[in-house]
Amino acid sequence: MVKAIIFDFGGVLAEEGFRTGLKAVAEKNGLAPGEFFRTADDLIYKTGYVTGMSDEVFYLNKLREETGIKESNEEIKHEILTRFILRPEVIDYVGRLRSDGFITAILSDQTNWLEELNQRNHFFHHFDYVFNSFRLKKGKRDPSIFRDVCSIIGLQPEETVFVDDNINNVTLALGERLNAILFQDIKELKMELKKYLT
Repeated sequence: MVKAIIFDFGGVLAEEGFRTGLKAVAEKNGLAPGEFFRTADDLIYKTGYVTGMSDEVFYLNKLREETGIKESNEEIKHEILTRFILRPEVIDYVGRLRSDGFITAILSDQTNWLEELNQRNHFFHHFDYVFNSFRLKKGKRDPSIFRDVCSIIGLQPEETVFVDDNINNVTLALGERLNAILFQDIKELKMELKKYLT
């Protein structure tokens, strides 16, 4: 029986600001957005920023060095963070699930930016747990993160549903015996979750 629903942040609870912000930076600099995103995404792991082993300045400086972009750290950060726009329908649904007695959690490959976004938009209070790779010192590329999260909540993997817009993360969660849903939109999410909650 499912007792907890664990949500990704960017791309599920909010618009995907990291990808769209980086696309805007790439276009301003005449770079191929897809290639630039892959570089930035790999670097956030390689520098250790996503797992709290380095900081924002180190990561953004490295990104500028490797790609030749002209923007300052503050400008890059602004392009990214302003595009993480909460999806009210999804947040409202989280509230309904919680009032129905389900545990709700965030599991995000985020940095200190997640906490800055919460200071701006105040959404942590909708969740019983907030798991941030920056604080856990481990990201979703390491499948053991899914077992860790279930253990902290105090549930078996089979008692949880993980929701993410990244198929790789969904596949890894399934491999760790969590139920998992690839997020497309709120309507489909509600339909998919019904299979587990009724």
